[in-house]
Amino acid sequence: MLPSTRYVEPVERTLDSTFKFNCFKEISCFNKCCRHTDMLLTPYDILRMKKRLGLSSDEFLKKYTYVHIDENSSHPFAVLKMLDEQDGRCPFVTDEGCGIYEDRPANCRYYPVGKGIMMRESEKGPVPEEFFFFIREPNCAGYDQDKEWTIESWRKAQGVDIYDDMNREWAEIQLRRDNPGKPKLDKSKQPLIYMATYDLDRFRRFVFESGFLNMFDVDPEEIEKLKTDEIALMKFAFKYLKYILMLEETLKIKDEHLKKPDAAQAT
Repeated sequence: MLPSTRYVEPVERTLDSTFKFNCFKEISCFNKCCRHTDMLLTPYDILRMKKRLGLSSDEFLKKYTYVHIDENSSHPFAVLKMLDEQDGRCPFVTDEGCGIYEDRPANCRYYPVGKGIMMRESEKGPVPEEFFFFIREPNCAGYDQDKEWTIESWRKAQGVDIYDDMNREWAEIQLRRDNPGKPKLDKSKQPLIYMATYDLDRFRRFVFESGFLNMFDVDPEEIEKLKTDEIALMKFAFKYLKYILMLEETLKIKDEHLKKPDAAQAT
């Protein structure tokens, strides 16, 4: 979720920071936060939602998202598409609440807390560090409730700690790629980046039906996992992202192909 800056408290918070908040069906603002928002989706968000809806990743992306190209890095991101109605509501919201509540995206789980990641200096050099803030929209009555939380207890209660674990490597890839001085992404690589980030079913076909496995030396046990384990497939896609973005040599080209054209763009 990309909140308007006028609703964001500028003070950075920690996991121990406390706040009072509660949300329930009878509250006056129920469901109002699920409208007119730019919801950036993560790889694990897509994995959970498409599985919940019984759709392939390609079907989900076409039906429920649009592509946003970051103007600074030229990276493609999937954004949840709000319904084309006057109230601009989320396609999954109902009068009873969220229709996919158990598999809702990480940003929904965090609300009214926001999370960011920045690079901070350490003895070992720049390292990624999470920070938190509160989103205080004027129509939200949740802050008027008496239930007290720490950011850490809120994360666990909402199950977003699991999402953070699953998305951390991807978030760090974005952060490393967006460091000052890095050139914009070559437009020819945008479809590959988008596929490996969000379209896991197509990425699986890319791995098994192109010349990918003939070109790259992948452990046989890992190959077997990629056939049925979507979490393993997602994490392998992160390896591919690091390789194609030239962040790390996470994949090894087989010796017999070292002098041949780069297999990273084989289709």
